[in-house]
Amino acid sequence: MGTPNADVRAWVEECAKLLRPDRVVWCDGSEEERRRLLTESLLNRELIPLDGARHPGSTLLRSAPDDPRTEKRSFLSVLNRDDAASSGAWMSPEDAKRKLTAASDGAMKGRTMYAAPFVLGPPGSPFRKFGVEVTDSRVAVLLLRVMARMGTGAWEGSAAREGDFLRGILSTGDGREDRRLLACFPDEKLFWSAGLDGGESAFAARKAFTLRIASGLARREGWLAARMAVLGVETPHGGVRYLAAAFPPGCGKTSLAMLASPAALPGYKVWTVADGAAWLKAGPDGRLWAVNPEAGFSGAAAGVGSARNPRAAGAIAADTIFAGAALRPDGSVWWEGHDDPPPAEALDWEGRPWTPDSGGRAAHPDARFITPLGRLASLSPRWEDPQGVPLDAILFGARRARLEPLVYETFDWSHGVFAAACAARDGGGGAPRRDPMGMLHSCGIPMADYFALWLSVGRKMSRPPRIFRVNWFRKGPDGAFLWPGFAENLRVLLWILDRCRGEAPSQTSPLGEIPPPAGLPLRGLDMPRETLRALLSVDGDEWRRELDSLRKYFAGFGDRLPAAFGREMDALAARIGP
Repeated sequence: MGTPNADVRAWVEECAKLLRPDRVVWCDGSEEERRRLLTESLLNRELIPLDGARHPGSTLLRSAPDDPRTEKRSFLSVLNRDDAASSGAWMSPEDAKRKLTAASDGAMKGRTMYAAPFVLGPPGSPFRKFGVEVTDSRVAVLLLRVMARMGTGAWEGSAAREGDFLRGILSTGDGREDRRLLACFPDEKLFWSAGLDGGESAFAARKAFTLRIASGLARREGWLAARMAVLGVETPHGGVRYLAAAFPPGCGKTSLAMLASPAALPGYKVWTVADGAAWLKAGPDGRLWAVNPEAGFSGAAAGVGSARNPRAAGAIAADTIFAGAALRPDGSVWWEGHDDPPPAEALDWEGRPWTPDSGGRAAHPDARFITPLGRLASLSPRWEDPQGVPLDAILFGARRARLEPLVYETFDWSHGVFAAACAARDGGGGAPRRDPMGMLHSCGIPMADYFALWLSVGRKMSRPPRIFRVNWFRKGPDGAFLWPGFAENLRVLLWILDRCRGEAPSQTSPLGEIPPPAGLPLRGLDMPRETLRALLSVDGDEWRRELDSLRKYFAGFGDRLPAAFGREMDALAARIGP
């Protein structure tokens, strides 16, 4: 059993002097410790027990009414405002630390401060990052031990080099509005939250460590942190090929990572390597390798059910912490989009009586779950491979009713990175809501620098993965989806993997290589030929308008935008024509 090094001990002691807890407890990650913290959380109503038959080992977390959306209190703190990410609020490190110090001064009086060591990344992996989180929230510790490898084993090995560790401070405080704040300091590998619910702070810390802080580390060290799913596709003939996928929220990333093959395609299996975050690095073989930094998976509950995502539904059936869900009288949880119809009565996500006639939602729109990855039946045998898995393809998604075809392959790495940066969802009034690479709200560096990092990593590879764009959400004139989605998305993945082997046909379009109508594996799927043509069509007038919108959008990035993007926009204009 390892012990904390001098720098770690000194930092924890410094935190204790500011926060002034009654005692400091170093977490060891043991099962006995988990049971004790869980029991205390239930006794203090920090967690609500669920029915043991319907949700064995599961609990419900309620937050303060305005905590589940912490954006208005969230800040990115770097010295130069121009170095901040392209979304979210900026606050100078000096101002942020001044406010957080004032809010944290004595905030743990009368409480216990837990010092929880953790590691992100598989055991023995060169990707591993070591960290310590101090908090007075038992719930935050329980959430951390699901999402990371927590305990005294974190002290061992090269991950715990002197002075090189992630830092997290989560104090629940007294709830005063003027003392509620969280900030991420990528340059110092620090996440600091004061006055917010421990559960909400823990969810925010997870994104900060795996993506916001990690993207800053990746820029300095020459790798990529991405909000991505990683999955392997096993064919009936044996062998597994790996893909990564990054979509804006609400575009099917989780369901793709846990895809079940349709009945018409027996013998195929999808293995889940990662669901929420991936760290990518060019390997000595010239390929791009991916690891899952996390040990659990967390997602939006809305819409998760046995019909749409049976693997996720099966995984969260036990040993899960739900947040923001409604509580039925029988001790089970419910949310909009659940398999079951709305209950006749329930307690809503704030604990208030609710019926279908109440006029509001029973569950919070951002209701979530957090579950150990070991619960997932489709978990890849290689999810903890120290070197990761080699990627054959990367998918970037969109949600466009008219513009984007079902799938296309980009022409090369530069074109693929540009196409990924164009990702968007349809928004109100016809204006797209752009979310480059699905990272707009998760990146700790300017998005233009993030694009440049992708281009730079591409130059390190002699065998880069091919980059594809997908859009499951194309609609017909009647407003109905043209593609069935869910399990049928495997058909698109099979065409993509065949393209990577040079075995699938394509036809060149202004956007890239698109499958011909007979090129997709559609055996067993009754799809009219005219529907398929509509799914794969590219409308020049629509794309000329889109290109005008893109030029305006990318102009907002100023001189930091890679010059390659200007060339790609000019090339797209030439391919579309006047």
